[in-house]
This record gives sequence, structure tokens and C-alpha cells, in this order.
Amino acid sequence: MHTFLVDLISVLIVLGIMVLVHEFGHFIAAKLCGVRVEQFSIGFPPRLFGIKIGETDYCIGATPLGGFVKMTGESMPGENLSLDGADHETIAAQKSDPGALTSHPRWQRIIIGLAGPCANFVLALGLMTAFYMLHNEVPLYEDQAIKLDWVLPDSTAAVAGLQPGDTIVNFDGQENPTWEQVYEHSALNLQSQNMSHMVWLAVLRDGQRVPLKMTLADGTGTTKSPEAALDKIGLLPVIQPGPVVVNSVASGSPAAAAGVQPGDAFVTIDGHAFHGTPTIISYLQYRKGAPVTVELSRGGKSSTIVVQPRLDAATEGSAWRIGFTGTPPPSRVEQMPLPKALAASAKFNRENSLLILEVLKRVVTRRMSVSTLSGPIGIAQETGMAAETPGWEAKFKVMAAISLNLGILNLLPFPILDGGMILFLLIESVLRHDINIVIKERIYQVAFVLILVFAAYVIFNDISKLPFLTHLKL
Repeated sequence: MHTFLVDLISVLIVLGIMVLVHEFGHFIAAKLCGVRVEQFSIGFPPRLFGIKIGETDYCIGATPLGGFVKMTGESMPGENLSLDGADHETIAAQKSDPGALTSHPRWQRIIIGLAGPCANFVLALGLMTAFYMLHNEVPLYEDQAIKLDWVLPDSTAAVAGLQPGDTIVNFDGQENPTWEQVYEHSALNLQSQNMSHMVWLAVLRDGQRVPLKMTLADGTGTTKSPEAALDKIGLLPVIQPGPVVVNSVASGSPAAAAGVQPGDAFVTIDGHAFHGTPTIISYLQYRKGAPVTVELSRGGKSSTIVVQPRLDAATEGSAWRIGFTGTPPPSRVEQMPLPKALAASAKFNRENSLLILEVLKRVVTRRMSVSTLSGPIGIAQETGMAAETPGWEAKFKVMAAISLNLGILNLLPFPILDGGMILFLLIESVLRHDINIVIKERIYQVAFVLILVFAAYVIFNDISKLPFLTHLKL
């Protein structure tokens, strides 16, 4: 019950903020363009309460998951959700009203349509910038000596002679490097013209200093980020002193089916003692979906279970997962200067925007099932887990990701969405006349029905993943 309440309260707060910012973007743009705003509502009708200031009614609706800005002239087909249509006399009157949306040039209406999604993008950028400036949680292992947790067999690191338990004491001339310094030196080498640059390094093994050399190439002949390259060549460091402790378990996941619970510690996997979720993920990919034997510690008692990983098509390139998140590794708080925080925020948002576009591409091309998508219930579970996760990182990142995704989804060129309205306006700009009102109305009616059907399917899919239904299936 506690988890349900946390999920419900957190999703109402998060979506409320996202919708408020989105609609505020439309509101400000409309005001700047001289469009009369009749109503600014958080939530959909019926209206619960509010206050009228000037020409605008600022109110709260009974349905909390949404909101809208009602502008004069919006009742025309294709311009809002009402789909009521309008007779020719009303349309003519609206076009002669200087405060009506339809009396303004199309470029201004396009700006008003873009303002909502752009407000979400600004919010996502601002959230992560504030996080990096005020409370950026940097894992302690990035500042400490690099001890290898595991070396991927047959990887570049393994070929170079690196072994689990090795401590890197020199990397490309840098004595006792931190993980961040390894990133920096790797970036410099990867940017060189030689795509298979040899790097000299030394490791401490059984008290002895062992010199080695390794190639910094990702195996494809293309330069990628240092993080991606290091992961691909098999450098997997110890990121926490003890075993990985489970923070949450996804409902319906292989881990849930095997009986894994929050608070469990993964002592060993197939006999290997791993000290970080990245290492576990890498090991699962190496095993290519084969069942893994896990030694768990729960309340001081040990037990052994077998978990069957599942291929996650939502992950770029697909990946084998067992469906749990680990508790964050020990960290320190770093306050970045504004330029550096802004750059880090831009990088975070760029990577997450590309991820959702990749997911949509996979769904359209049938490389990923629609059943993997999440609706309001799935979002509520994500916000609930973020709310209960220690520290601020998960909370800021979830809010930024939701705001970013909301902006991107609203820009899709589908009727009812902001992108659909913008598409119609662009077509009318090329044609230099309005699209027939009846045609517009029919297109939006069909689109509205399709969105309702899709929403119902996603919500049903969310409900089917709830733990009590999953247990019934088992």
C-alpha cells in the first residue's frame, strides 16, 4: 500500500509540474502574440475551482493527468481537442477578432504550438543543470585507484593481459590515474589519426608491478566516446567495496520470478564476486542469455537461485537483463561551475532524446513490441522508485527524462498533438489556403479515436505487468 501511495503521489506531482510548464509555454507565446487566453487549466474538466484575472480563468480540473490552454478561436476543427466544429459565420467572426488565434498569421500559430514542447526542453535542461551545479553525485571510485572487477574474456583488455583484481597504476604515462583521467587520456588517443593507438600501462598484481600494452580501438574502426570504448575493450572497475545490493525489482521481470527482493545482496554470480551493476550487465551480455546461478544474502542468510535473463529490445542494440536496480555506489557531491554543468546537462538530454527516438523507430519498424512501452502506471512506478531511491540523482534524472519525452512526443506530426497542428499549418502555408474544415474535422476525429485506443492498450499492458497479476500468471 505504501508503494502504491508513493507511486500515485509522485506521478501526480511530476506530471503536474510537466503539464504546468508545457501549458505555460503555450500561454506565454499566446500572450506575446496578442492571442486572447480564455482559460488556463491544470487538469481536464469538470472545473473544480479557480480564479479569473483579467480575461483568463486560471483553474484546476477534476482529471489531474493533463491540462490545457483555451484560446479564443480554438474551437475550429484541427486546432484543439473539442472537435466541435464551427459554422462559417463563427469562423468569419473569429478571423475578424484581433484576439482570436485564427486571426493571427500561421507563423505565429506555429510558434505558439512549438512553445509548449520547447518549455519542456528548457525545463529538462534547467533541471539537470541545477543538479550538476548544486548536487552532482560523483561515484567515489572515479577518484580512487582503478581496481578491475572483471575482464571480459577475449576482449582487448584480456588480450593485453589484464586480469580481475589488477590495479592500474599507470596509464599512458599518467601515474596512479583516476578513472576520470583514464577517460581523458583515452579521448585524446581516440581522437588521434591512428585508430588502433597503442597505450602503455602498468598494473599492480600480487604486489608486483606488471607492464602491459593495449590498443584503444572499439573494434569497428570508428571513434566513439571514451566510456563506450573502455567498456567495449573490457575495462570494468570495482565501483563499490561490497556486493551489489538490490534497490528495486521490476514487476514481471526474471529477478522477480526468481524471488529476488529489495535488500538482497548478490554475493556471487556463477561463482564470480562482482562489485557493481555495470559488471553484472556486462557478464549477462557475455553469457548471451544463458541462465545464471546467483548466491543471495538476505538478513544474514545465504541462498542460491537460478535466474533466466530476458532480452530487452528497448535497449539500444538489445541487451540481456534480469530486471533489478542496485543501490547507488558511494559518492561525493561535486558542484560544477555553470558552463560545465550546462554542457553536462546538454549531453544528458541529447543522449536521452536519441534514446526515445530509437525506441519509436524500433516500434514502427517492428523490431520492438508495443507491449514494452509504458503508460501512466509505468510512469508512476518509475517516479515512485525514484522517490524512494536514496540521493537526488534518480529524482532529477527521472523528472528531466519525463519532461524531455513529453516535449518530443508532443512534436510528433500526429493530429491532436502539437506536432500535428504544426504540420497542418505548414501544409496550409505551402498551399496558401486553409484545408477544408470538414476534412480537418474527420482527420482529427479518427486521430482522437486512435489515440484513445492506443492509450487504452498501453494502460491495459501496464496493468497486466502489476505484481499481483504477475503472481496469478505464475
